[in-house]
Amino acid sequence: MTKVLERVLVLDGSTTYDREVVGNKGASIAKMRSLGLAVPPAFVLPIDECRRYHSSGRRLDDALWEAVLEGIAGIEADTGRGLGNPDSPLLVSVRSAGAVSMPGMMDTILNLGITDAVEEGLARLSGDPGFARETHCRFVQEFGRTVLGAHIDPHDTPHEARAAVLEDTGDEVPTEPLDQLRAAIHAVFDSWSSKRAVAYRRHWGISDDGGTAVVVQAMVFGNLGGQSGTGVFFTRDPLTGEPEPYGEWLAGGQGEDVVSGTHDPKPLSALHDELPSLHDELLAAGRLLESENGDVQDIEFTVESGRLYLLQTRAAKRSPLAAVRTAVDLAPDPPTAIDRVTPEQLTSVLAPRLAESTTAGAEVIARGTPACPGVAAGTVVTDSDDAVEGTVLARPTTSPEDVGGMIAARAVVTEHGGATSHAAVVTRALGRPSVVGVGDGVTKDWAGREVTVDGSAGVVYAGLLPTEEVRSSEVPGLDTLIDWAHELCPVGVVDSATDVLDLDEAGFALDPEQDPDEDALAERMAGAHAVTGSILSTAAGARAVLRSGVPVVVRLPGQHAAVLLLRLVQEAKEEKAS
Repeated sequence: MTKVLERVLVLDGSTTYDREVVGNKGASIAKMRSLGLAVPPAFVLPIDECRRYHSSGRRLDDALWEAVLEGIAGIEADTGRGLGNPDSPLLVSVRSAGAVSMPGMMDTILNLGITDAVEEGLARLSGDPGFARETHCRFVQEFGRTVLGAHIDPHDTPHEARAAVLEDTGDEVPTEPLDQLRAAIHAVFDSWSSKRAVAYRRHWGISDDGGTAVVVQAMVFGNLGGQSGTGVFFTRDPLTGEPEPYGEWLAGGQGEDVVSGTHDPKPLSALHDELPSLHDELLAAGRLLESENGDVQDIEFTVESGRLYLLQTRAAKRSPLAAVRTAVDLAPDPPTAIDRVTPEQLTSVLAPRLAESTTAGAEVIARGTPACPGVAAGTVVTDSDDAVEGTVLARPTTSPEDVGGMIAARAVVTEHGGATSHAAVVTRALGRPSVVGVGDGVTKDWAGREVTVDGSAGVVYAGLLPTEEVRSSEVPGLDTLIDWAHELCPVGVVDSATDVLDLDEAGFALDPEQDPDEDALAERMAGAHAVTGSILSTAAGARAVLRSGVPVVVRLPGQHAAVLLLRLVQEAKEEKAS
């Protein structure tokens, strides 16, 4: 196979690509194949094609489509199977691949290429008509929801599902594989501009000018036979940062079953019990990928009929607590370690916690899986649109459509899903305390109730409980990170000093409703021996300090020195780079 088919890149491992070109998923597939790991063959429509698609009126031009067809021909040659061929069927997945990880925000379509004839072929070849029918049903329902916007219940047969999609949307699910493929690529490119993706980028300050690549990859089947399944594997615990394997395994499932939170998987140890050699093979691949990438890896994998396949790997979304520990443990140098932890994560790590004396007599109303550490209390809302500051969002499960509410709420609780579900991954990225899998129907009557969520223990308490302070020495790695920040910070951060300019008294108090005038703030600080004020906890305040040349910042009560230091170091680096 050639590496470049005009506008499409083949991910065969002969060349590795920058994530800015092919997205995280595309880059990780090429990297894993270059390391000799078992990865289904794939090609990618680069991120530039997304920009071209949107600028040209949301259409795939003829030259790009010809390159896509060449890419499919390459996968067919690699696998010995054919798209739409009932005697040797090839099914593919069509998935987004952004340069910046946005878990669950953009679209995926699995099992593409199935038709009535292909279903019969799969049944004949596998000896399992139930597997073939289920695969067909999954495709029709997912295509209907993702591409056509259908709102339908699960169905037992593909024909019932097709009829339901048609009735709900007025559009038919295509029966020709190439028509399915073209529509799926359109849907993934379009999902870059979806409401949920825009909200996620706005929260994280990610530019809307990027775009997503589209990865087309041969399917492997976790729902084929007794020695099959799917899972997600973290090379270190994403909640605590401990150097222990962590993940979930769902026998007989496909990848979306785990990350969607609609199924309750088993811990990764279940894979060891069922298929010990494959468990060992997976851990060995994880060690290799963590070493190669220098960071904690989040690996999606599928086992088909007793053979392990890796589908993608990426830097893991982790809790603020894990971010601190893994930065110190894995970063190659202090500046890189500091880059891997945000001031907001440090603020979360140092946030007050529940004392044992408080929880001893508190009423427990739910227990589940800890998904993101921390404690938060508020009034429960059960609709994402109702989530505002001071609320706790409780849902049966979450989907990308709930992200706006998850950003607004203080904490999240779900009835279903495990530690690698959508709710768990997104809340860890947001730093929101969360508990998942508390049980079917447990939260249905919670609306309007005051609760306290302990995301470290996986417990939800009745009422608003008091908290206690956390010392830096209690957070693994934090004292080391603080020492490094002190060494790298161009400004001293102290608890007290003489001749201090109080910016709050000088009229520059923090106003959440208004961005500060950085030039005026820097000018006011110029010549001061030391400054203090609420505004200094912001990025704008840190930039003004650096611009003014003031040598010392005095923290206010409630301001963490570690947070101030980290922000100053990071802003100094940004200023130097620009």
